[in-house]
Amino acid sequence: MKRKGTGKGLMMVGSFRKDGITTYMKQGRVIIRSAKSEERRSNTLPQFVQRQKMRHSVALWRLLKTCEPMFTEGMTAYNNFLSLANRLPVVYVKKSLMERTSFLMPGIPVSDGRLPEIRQWLGEVDGTPALITSLKTHEREPWMQLWLYTAVQTGSGGDALVRFSKREVAWTELTLVDGHYVLKDEEFADDMKGWALVLVKGERCSPQTIVTRCTLYQRYTTKEALETAAKSYGGLTVSL
Repeated sequence: MKRKGTGKGLMMVGSFRKDGITTYMKQGRVIIRSAKSEERRSNTLPQFVQRQKMRHSVALWRLLKTCEPMFTEGMTAYNNFLSLANRLPVVYVKKSLMERTSFLMPGIPVSDGRLPEIRQWLGEVDGTPALITSLKTHEREPWMQLWLYTAVQTGSGGDALVRFSKREVAWTELTLVDGHYVLKDEEFADDMKGWALVLVKGERCSPQTIVTRCTLYQRYTTKEALETAAKSYGGLTVSL
């Protein structure tokens, strides 16, 4: 807040609140109004959808950031993640659960960078569950590393939570199938887990998202889930 000295005393330029009153300057005039509003906060369907989407993205970030993910294309890693996570399906949860629930779903971003993206999908190789990639032998370069992010869904309702972890994968752990790198393990059959293999070289990385068979989140994407969640916030505001 700026202060200007005048011949008639001290004038505040900006705004401040005191004793329930807000004072601010507008077009050279001092405006005084109540700092408390009795008006209900607008909660139209589009606003509610976006707030639910943001709530879930923030919940995911709080858990993912402990793994020190690489997001190098935005102003900050946080903003970079939120921009990408905005593409995820919307999950609707009640107000009482909003701060402590998160859901595993395909497409959760774990990195963003300028190395080529590795296409990945789950399948079987020689009867063994596998994470199959589009990465070919000629695309491997000296000093390249591979980081495997693993997401685990726990709980199924108010205790639903996604835990993230990562580890470096040695190239010797991968198998070549038709010229493509494949990571085989019985773990890849688990439908409450998801994975993303990230290519890293120095400060650069590939943009990758989680692949998973987990469908728990779908229960919270329905019209019924939306109505239940909206009711816990006092209902939706009807647009005129």
